[in-house]
Amino acid sequence: MPYKAEYIWIDGTIPTPKLRSKTKIVEDGEKPPIWGFDGSSTNQAPGERSDCVLNPVYVCADPIRKGGNKLVLCEVLLTNMQPHTTNTRAACAEKAAKAAGDDYLFGIEQEYTFFEGSRPLGFPEKGFPAPQGGYYCGVGADEVFGRPVVEAHLDACLDAGLRIAGINAEVMPGQWEFQVGPSDALKASDELWVARWLLYRVGEDFGISATLHPKPVRGDWNGAGCHTNFSTKKMRESYQPNVDAAEALAKRHDLHIANYGAGIEDRLTGHHETASYREFSYGVSNRGASVRIPWQVEVDGKGYIEDRRPNANMDPYTVTRLIMESVSGV
Repeated sequence: MPYKAEYIWIDGTIPTPKLRSKTKIVEDGEKPPIWGFDGSSTNQAPGERSDCVLNPVYVCADPIRKGGNKLVLCEVLLTNMQPHTTNTRAACAEKAAKAAGDDYLFGIEQEYTFFEGSRPLGFPEKGFPAPQGGYYCGVGADEVFGRPVVEAHLDACLDAGLRIAGINAEVMPGQWEFQVGPSDALKASDELWVARWLLYRVGEDFGISATLHPKPVRGDWNGAGCHTNFSTKKMRESYQPNVDAAEALAKRHDLHIANYGAGIEDRLTGHHETASYREFSYGVSNRGASVRIPWQVEVDGKGYIEDRRPNANMDPYTVTRLIMESVSGV
């Protein structure tokens, strides 16, 4: 019996790419083949040369359709089988291969905000809810909004076989987080994109949308980030390489900021648990720094560090590649 393969890819929308998907029927026992799409409808090709190629790179169970159906994450290629200019995975794969000896592991914390129509979930029709304070990891209908969607999304990710590490309610009402990893750069990035697609798709069933906007509500409200934890083999063996890695990131701070998601200056203000995007800092247990060294890492004398700069709308292929480029060889 044939199965349904949902082909998922990243489009060419600027400044923040969107996810697209469509369904192909594949014969039982066959792997999802290379396919194509109309790039002129996704900001990836002109109308007179509109064909783009979908090359499967990550396949998992489809937890929405179930029954042997598949989700197929694809990279976009040109018709000559070379990477499309919007294909950031190819550069990440190349760097990951060169840095294989460093044995990188990444754990990515994806924050997002639920909206119901034009309003953040949990916000009244007029005015604002109570100030931030009780919403983070809260419980109760007066402090937590959207839990049924979050639980359904978590189940979907687990059923798909993604390496989801956990979930929690965040500081602003209607704001949540899930964590992916630890895995290598490509696997963590692939699974984050699939988990994002599942978040949007599960939300459809509840009439609730999720946004990765870094500052969905102006004013005294937390923005949404995608904190990226990482380590190398040396960092997991002794403490000094963790400090060295933080200092290596400082040397290319501006390059990282320019590639860590559109609207980063609205989120990295130096307030609401962020450091200013204008300067680099790091410290032990400091969530107001650009990079945090967890207290347990200092106690254990080994471990990982957390780059707190990436926006919720960041591209994980770009972020993990830049980290590997900046830190490799330290």
